[in-house]
Amino acid sequence: MTAMLDTLRDITIEPGAITVPDEPHSDYERVRRIIAFISQRWRDQPSLEAIADHVGLSTTHVHHLFRRWAGLSPKAFLQALTLDNAKALLADSASVLDATYEVGLSGPARLHDLFVTHEAMTPGDYKAGGQGLTMRYGFHPSPFGEAVLIATDRGLAGLGFVDDGDRQAALSDLTRRWPRATYLEDEAATAPLARRIFSPSHWQAEQPLRVVLIGTDFEVRVWQTLLRIPRDRATTYSDIARHIGRPSACRAVGAAVGKNPVSFVVPCHRVLGRSGALTGYHWGLTRKQAILGWEAGQALGGKTA
Repeated sequence: MTAMLDTLRDITIEPGAITVPDEPHSDYERVRRIIAFISQRWRDQPSLEAIADHVGLSTTHVHHLFRRWAGLSPKAFLQALTLDNAKALLADSASVLDATYEVGLSGPARLHDLFVTHEAMTPGDYKAGGQGLTMRYGFHPSPFGEAVLIATDRGLAGLGFVDDGDRQAALSDLTRRWPRATYLEDEAATAPLARRIFSPSHWQAEQPLRVVLIGTDFEVRVWQTLLRIPRDRATTYSDIARHIGRPSACRAVGAAVGKNPVSFVVPCHRVLGRSGALTGYHWGLTRKQAILGWEAGQALGGKTA
């Protein structure tokens, strides 16, 4: 890994026009392939040239790809995915959860600058399986591939990602959670939410993002705790269990994290193993790595290390 980072650090950016399409989806697809390639060839420490060749780009284009997509150089992006960096994110995990202020139902939480207000449906609403609810859904581009959003009149209720172009699988993954709801395709209704979530320029405290959490009491408590993890930090399953007063319920916490219906916004990607290992992610470990690297770029404000 060190040798590969040194190679990335020492590359010279050649002048010339950049012809890589400026599209979030095509950018993410290339970044995804690069992350997967590095993960598979970790012991070989592939060079920048090998990485670029794998995705059919020049080394110059790879550099500009990461600058455009994450605001980071390839070296800085890959550093954000190292075990050492993961351990740094976990520093003071328990105290971070304790120190963040309690958020009322109407108070905006600072979530990687994505100001959020949240409310939870009653246990009765959850047990009814969404009966009586009208949920509108739409598919939209995001920095992490195509996303599917589901919203009620009270706010965002679901966010997932499409893999291999299978929109129905992504939609079904969310709708099965509330099988008795009425679903309407309405991209005009969900498009403003997509812009609000995935465009940092729209992260404004005066326009908080409304989220409605639909789950069991235990699941909602776990998801509310996730909302308290700052962008430049991570936590562990055991610290979440301790924080909600169930220190022996690590396995149940893990299950609740895995059932989080509002990916990215409720940052289940910031839960790591105590060693810093990525552990699981419902939408795939490669996407989890991509989100963490992208957030590192947002935290630096587009400046490279």
